[in-house]
Amino acid sequence: MSKFGELISAQVPVLIDFYTEWNEPSLSMHPVIRDVAAALGDKAKVIKIDVDKNQELADALRIKGLPTLMIYKGGQMIWRQSGELDANSIIAIVQGQL
Repeated sequence: MSKFGELISAQVPVLIDFYTEWNEPSLSMHPVIRDVAAALGDKAKVIKIDVDKNQELADALRIKGLPTLMIYKGGQMIWRQSGELDANSIIAIVQGQL
Protein backbone atom coordinates (compact mmCIF):
# COMPACT_ATOMS: atom_id res chain seq x y z
CA MET A 1 0.00 0.00 0.00
CA SER A 2 2.89 2.41 0.65
CA LYS A 3 3.92 2.04 -2.99
CA PHE A 4 0.39 3.09 -3.98
CA GLY A 5 0.80 6.19 -1.81
CA GLU A 6 3.95 7.06 -3.72
CA LEU A 7 2.19 6.57 -7.06
CA ILE A 8 -0.74 8.85 -6.28
CA SER A 9 1.27 11.64 -4.64
CA ALA A 10 2.51 12.99 -7.99
CA GLN A 11 1.74 16.62 -8.75
CA VAL A 12 0.51 15.67 -12.21
CA PRO A 13 -2.82 13.84 -12.51
CA VAL A 14 -2.51 10.06 -12.10
CA LEU A 15 -5.08 8.03 -14.04
CA ILE A 16 -5.46 4.51 -12.69
CA ASP A 17 -7.24 1.72 -14.55
CA PHE A 18 -8.27 -1.12 -12.24
CA TYR A 19 -8.86 -4.24 -14.34
CA THR A 20 -8.65 -8.04 -14.54
CA GLU A 21 -7.51 -10.23 -17.40
CA TRP A 22 -10.78 -12.20 -17.44
CA ASN A 23 -13.24 -9.28 -17.48
CA GLU A 24 -14.38 -8.45 -21.03
CA PRO A 25 -15.00 -4.70 -20.47
CA SER A 26 -11.58 -4.47 -18.79
CA LEU A 27 -9.94 -6.07 -21.82
CA SER A 28 -11.72 -3.77 -24.26
CA MET A 29 -10.35 -0.77 -22.33
CA HIS A 30 -6.68 -1.79 -22.86
CA PRO A 31 -6.30 -0.08 -26.27
CA VAL A 32 -8.29 2.93 -25.02
CA ILE A 33 -5.96 3.38 -22.04
CA ARG A 34 -2.95 3.00 -24.35
CA ASP A 35 -4.32 5.79 -26.57
CA VAL A 36 -4.97 8.00 -23.52
CA ALA A 37 -1.40 7.48 -22.27
CA ALA A 38 0.02 8.31 -25.71
CA ALA A 39 -2.11 11.45 -26.01
CA LEU A 40 -1.27 12.77 -22.54
CA GLY A 41 2.45 12.04 -22.69
CA ASP A 42 4.25 13.37 -19.61
CA LYS A 43 1.36 15.69 -18.61
CA ALA A 44 -0.11 12.81 -16.57
CA LYS A 45 0.75 9.34 -15.34
CA VAL A 46 -1.33 6.41 -16.57
CA ILE A 47 -1.20 3.25 -14.46
CA LYS A 48 -2.93 -0.11 -14.83
CA ILE A 49 -3.54 -2.20 -11.71
CA ASP A 50 -4.72 -5.83 -11.91
CA VAL A 51 -7.19 -6.29 -9.04
CA ASP A 52 -6.53 -10.05 -8.94
CA LYS A 53 -2.87 -9.34 -8.10
CA ASN A 54 -3.68 -6.42 -5.78
CA GLN A 55 -6.74 -7.66 -3.91
CA GLU A 56 -5.92 -5.85 -0.66
CA LEU A 57 -5.71 -2.50 -2.47
CA ALA A 58 -8.89 -3.22 -4.44
CA ASP A 59 -10.73 -4.03 -1.21
CA ALA A 60 -9.41 -0.91 0.51
CA LEU A 61 -10.61 1.25 -2.40
CA ARG A 62 -13.92 -0.66 -2.62
CA ILE A 63 -13.43 -1.61 -6.25
CA LYS A 64 -16.60 -3.48 -7.24
CA GLY A 65 -17.27 -2.89 -10.94
CA LEU A 66 -14.64 -3.33 -13.62
CA PRO A 67 -13.05 -1.51 -15.15
CA THR A 68 -12.85 1.24 -12.53
CA LEU A 69 -10.99 4.40 -13.47
CA MET A 70 -9.69 6.89 -10.90
CA ILE A 71 -7.76 10.13 -11.10
CA TYR A 72 -5.56 11.22 -8.22
CA LYS A 73 -3.67 14.48 -7.90
CA GLY A 74 -1.41 15.36 -5.01
CA GLY A 75 -2.48 12.21 -3.18
CA GLN A 76 -6.21 12.99 -3.34
CA MET A 77 -8.80 11.16 -5.42
CA ILE A 78 -10.48 13.77 -7.60
CA TRP A 79 -12.51 11.57 -9.97
CA ARG A 80 -13.78 8.00 -10.11
CA GLN A 81 -15.99 6.04 -12.48
CA SER A 82 -16.74 2.39 -13.14
CA GLY A 83 -17.42 1.16 -16.66
CA GLU A 84 -16.10 1.80 -20.12
CA LEU A 85 -15.35 5.24 -21.54
CA ASP A 86 -13.90 6.33 -24.86
CA ALA A 87 -10.40 7.77 -25.08
CA ASN A 88 -11.51 11.32 -25.91
CA SER A 89 -13.75 11.50 -22.82
CA ILE A 90 -10.97 10.26 -20.54
CA ILE A 91 -8.43 12.64 -22.09
CA ALA A 92 -10.81 15.59 -21.60
CA ILE A 93 -11.40 14.65 -17.95
CA VAL A 94 -7.66 14.35 -17.24
CA GLN A 95 -6.85 17.58 -19.11
CA GLY A 96 -9.42 19.35 -16.94
CA GLN A 97 -7.20 18.50 -13.96
CA LEU A 98 -3.94 19.86 -15.43
